[in-house]
Amino acid sequence: MSKILTVSKPSDYSSFIGQTDSHELISVINYSELSPVPYSLNRYEVYGLFLQGGDESIDLKYGTGKYDYADGTLICVAPGQIGGKEDDGTLVNLSGWALLFHPDILQGTGLEKDIKNFTFFDYRINEALHMSEEERDIMIRLFRQIRTELKFPADTMQNRIIVGFINLLLRYAQRFYNRQFVSRTIINNDILTRFEKLLKDYFEEERQLKYGVLTVQYCSEQLNMSPSYLSDVIKKATGDTANHHIKQYMMQLAKNRLVSGMSSSEVAYSLGFDYPQHFSRSFKKITGETPSEYRDRRAIE
Repeated sequence: MSKILTVSKPSDYSSFIGQTDSHELISVINYSELSPVPYSLNRYEVYGLFLQGGDESIDLKYGTGKYDYADGTLICVAPGQIGGKEDDGTLVNLSGWALLFHPDILQGTGLEKDIKNFTFFDYRINEALHMSEEERDIMIRLFRQIRTELKFPADTMQNRIIVGFINLLLRYAQRFYNRQFVSRTIINNDILTRFEKLLKDYFEEERQLKYGVLTVQYCSEQLNMSPSYLSDVIKKATGDTANHHIKQYMMQLAKNRLVSGMSSSEVAYSLGFDYPQHFSRSFKKITGETPSEYRDRRAIE
C-alpha cells in the first residue's frame, strides 16, 4: 500500500521536509536551504507550484504517468490531485522552489473565481512548463518577493499583497505556456493530426454505438493527455475549442446523413445520442436550424 502524505494545508508538506512556516495559508520553499529532503507522494488539498532549479532529473509520478521534471520545469497542482514520489527512506538534493497556498487565502479576491481559468492546473503527463533561463529568473524573483512579504508582521493588507503576487506569478506562467505552445508548433501539429484522425476513426469504426457521443475526455484519454491540455493545444492551433471542433465534425456527418434520407432519429442514434431531442438541440446550436428545417431546405435547393 502506498504511503501518501495528505497536504490539507501548506505546513503539512513544508514541515515534512523540515521547514517551519509563519503563515497558515501559504508556504514558500527554497529547497537549497533544506536539502537533502525526503521524497513524498502527496494528496493535495492546496494549490502548488514546483520549480526545478538544478541539474538533477527526477521521475515524479502524477496519476498513472510521470513528469519529466528537469531543470527549468514548472509543475502546477490543484486540490484533489495526487503527485510526487513515494518516500522510500532515501534523501534527494534539490535546489528549486515551491509555493503552496490554501484556497482560503483567495476568498473575497478576484483570483478566487479567476483561478479556474488557469487551465494548466489540470495538465498532467508530460505537460509541465519548460522555461527558458530568463523565464525561470522571473518566477524565482516572484517566489522571493512572496517570501519577503511573509517576513513582515501580519496586517490587514498582507494577504491581499500576497494574492497579488500569486496572481502575477500565475499570469506569467500562462504567458510562458502560451510561448511554449507556439515554440512547439511541430509537436502541436502532430497532436492536431492525431486528434483529427481519432475523430475520423471513431465514426468510421462506429465506436459511438458502444461508447456514445464522442467527448473531449475520451479523445484526451486516447491521446494520453489531460482534457485541458488537449483543449488548449487545439485552441492555439485552430482558434476553436476541442469540444466545438468535435461538434462541428459530428454535425457535418449529420448533414450528410439527413440529405441521404435518414430520419432525424436515425441520425441521432447513429451518432451515439441516447435521445433524438438532445441531437436536435445540438444540431440547431451549431447550424442555426433544426434537422428537419435543414433537410427541407436542402430538398428544395
